[in-house]
Amino acid sequence: MSDQSEKFFPHPTADTKPYWDGCKKHEVFIQYCSLCDKYQFYPRPICTNCMDDNVEWKKASGMGSVISYTTVRRSLSKAYEDEEPYILAIIELDEGVTMLSNIIGCSTEEVKAGMRVEVVFEEWSNDISIPKFCPV
Repeated sequence: MSDQSEKFFPHPTADTKPYWDGCKKHEVFIQYCSLCDKYQFYPRPICTNCMDDNVEWKKASGMGSVISYTTVRRSLSKAYEDEEPYILAIIELDEGVTMLSNIIGCSTEEVKAGMRVEVVFEEWSNDISIPKFCPV
């Protein structure tokens, strides 16, 4: 695990704790509403489709496609300078929800909209693992 101490760490809340607990185990969990049969991400206490408060957590496939992306050539803080340039992308998981994450494991020139990706995890601390995506 490299030193990530200067980065912007997530702070799990009651609503997001199951998501971060899953990431720690290198699994992506997203919320699902059985009443209306819809997945949602980011975590919320109610279903954003039908407003039911009985959402449950389900393990996601971790597979998806790049919807859109940008190449970051000037990071917002010194903590990310060593990673420049890097890709920030909107990923649509196979379950239909979108996530904002990085694409790693390829050059910035190789990333394309529609590209298939799978989740990998970067260890930032003993408690926080960050989901990123690499080409399939």
